[in-house]
Amino acid sequence: MSVRQPLSLVELFLATPAKSSLLALGPLALALGQIGNSYVNGISPAVSVGFAVVMIGFAVVATRHHAAEHRLRRLEGDLESDVRSTR
Repeated sequence: MSVRQPLSLVELFLATPAKSSLLALGPLALALGQIGNSYVNGISPAVSVGFAVVMIGFAVVATRHHAAEHRLRRLEGDLESDVRSTR
């Protein structure tokens, strides 16, 4: 039986810092930028808050997908090393 080990965000950022930053922090920066833009230009906050919610949702889903990819690569690497050690 396999034991599920949670992957921490810190571990994910240490393993792949560029991709993790783009997927997690990029959409958050866009959301904050849009909220600031609507404030400066007097645009309705409903539009910018809606955009921010969608961007935060995207960041969550994309980061979870990236973490799943990382876990899969790590699992495949562990399996390859086990196969090599038994030969």
